[in-house]
Amino acid sequence: MTHELPDGYELSTDPARLDAALIHRWLSQDAYWALGRPRDKQDAAIAGSLNFGVYDSASGAQSAYARIVTDLSTFAWLCDVYVDPAARGKGLGTALVAAVRDHLAPYGLRRIMLATADAHGVYAQVGFEPLADPGKWMALGEQ
Repeated sequence: MTHELPDGYELSTDPARLDAALIHRWLSQDAYWALGRPRDKQDAAIAGSLNFGVYDSASGAQSAYARIVTDLSTFAWLCDVYVDPAARGKGLGTALVAAVRDHLAPYGLRRIMLATADAHGVYAQVGFEPLADPGKWMALGEQ
């Protein structure tokens, strides 16, 4: 199950390439789960996470983003997956999530979790499934 990035795009985990202002704008103004998120919170989240950026190969402009919170041993949380509206419909989201999955595979994590209200099909294409027993999961904080 491979999902190559479309021609003209490249993936990087180099934090120096991230456009933090753009990521903040995308998430705080257009992502239902992060609307209004303050810039200092977003910057702290980036600093404490493994980050993936997708970039236009010609211009170097960032086209997509995903963030992983993980111990790189047993667990990871995939979050803040976002594709620039101008780049949607090209398979970038699916390819980005597949790249995250493949990057984490060598660590032998027991579980990679995520939450979505509207992109179940994207995640299912790369192997994510609904929880088999959601009754055993709990949360503290906003739900």
